[in-house]
Amino acid sequence: MIFNKDTAKKTAEVLLQINAIKLQPNEPFTWASGWKSPIYCDNRIVLSYPLIRNYIRETMGKHIEAHYGKPDVIAGVATGAIGIGALVAEYLNLPFVYVRPEAKKHGRQNQIEGHIEKGQSVIVIEDLISTGNSSLNAVAALKEAEVNVKGMVAIFSYGFNVAVENFKNAKVELHTLSNYENLLEQALDTNYITQAEQDILIQWSANPSEWNAN
Repeated sequence: MIFNKDTAKKTAEVLLQINAIKLQPNEPFTWASGWKSPIYCDNRIVLSYPLIRNYIRETMGKHIEAHYGKPDVIAGVATGAIGIGALVAEYLNLPFVYVRPEAKKHGRQNQIEGHIEKGQSVIVIEDLISTGNSSLNAVAALKEAEVNVKGMVAIFSYGFNVAVENFKNAKVELHTLSNYENLLEQALDTNYITQAEQDILIQWSANPSEWNAN
């Protein structure tokens, strides 16, 4: 769920401004999964824009404190959320760790990088939620380390039903600054897209794996 409507609209606005999110319903992208998609999202781009990364950092930090109180540790999901997660931890003056997709094959063979202790409370930071599988893999690693995962906060979610079910089944609370629904509203309001293009984008979100621009 989004924290609030104003935040969702503002976040969508800044992500569109810096092309962290691109909408091309008539010239779709091809994702690594092979899906054809009218949207491409790379929220790591926010790190290159100081005013916008500060907005994301402070907005995430304030919402975390308001909703969860102050956790013991902030954890970022590698690699996309390492940067923004560290910024949120700095804003809240908290320790930071990050979670790899799997344990390293050498050295200390860590999956969690940084210092964390059993029983500590953790908020997980993500840059983008699609199916939620990689995000929940990080949560599983943290739970295996016997810490208390209070929830996850992400910049943006595509709002796929499979993600909703995955987070529900894993019993993990997810909040996002913005999502696909609010992105389309903002894009239409600012004439970034037309009504006809919005209709195409809505059709895609209803069945993204089967959607074909042709």
